[in-house]
Amino acid sequence: MNRLLLFLLLTGSLFILIGFSGSSKVQNSKEVKSSKVVQVPPSPVQSSNPEQIFSQALVTKIVDGDTIDVQVDGKKDVIRLIGINAPETGECFGKEATERAKEVLSSKNVNLEADPTQGERDKYKRLLRYVFVDGKNFDELMVREGFAKEYTYKTVYKYQSLFKTAQKEAQDNKRGLWADGACSKTSIIEQKPASSSSTNQNFTCDCSKLCSQIATCEEAYFQLNNCGCTARDSDHDGIPCESLCK
Repeated sequence: MNRLLLFLLLTGSLFILIGFSGSSKVQNSKEVKSSKVVQVPPSPVQSSNPEQIFSQALVTKIVDGDTIDVQVDGKKDVIRLIGINAPETGECFGKEATERAKEVLSSKNVNLEADPTQGERDKYKRLLRYVFVDGKNFDELMVREGFAKEYTYKTVYKYQSLFKTAQKEAQDNKRGLWADGACSKTSIIEQKPASSSSTNQNFTCDCSKLCSQIATCEEAYFQLNNCGCTARDSDHDGIPCESLCK
């Protein structure tokens, strides 16, 4: 009797061990198969291309304080600086802003930085970029020295906070166009007499007016095209008073 009971206990234990071992093998098999199926999606960072953000260029011409001509990979292009707006030639401090840009950038190799928040080009097909020269942000320099104002176009851009701080510093220290009396003298441009065809939509030819004194883009185009006020188009791209017609 004792031998029979012992035999039954040993037999039962053996079946339990065999069942556990089989279950473990099935589980391990499932885990192996599962590990072959699961895939981790690539990180978005790995798919970014730094060359789309940064590039190098040679400055070939200074149009004004916020627009330059460059050569990129042997191709000519026009750069509109992001985040700033410099006065045009004929406006208060326009000449000074252009001269400062020439002093810093003429014939220099520069680094360009794109900003995905601002798009690749503006509506005039100009390349939108920040410009770095000798390791310094040229856009910021122009604002900090008072040769340009901070300019936000529709959406927040990468260096907005930095440029706003730079403008406040320039204003507080009365630098450049923020200096007392900097804009007290206006540039007087020879005025052509108005002919009978020189009025349109109640506009009147007056080439002595600065872009800051013109109310609308339509009036600016009238002054340029009907009155011959070429100072309205300082960079000769056919677009007058870009502070109004951007």
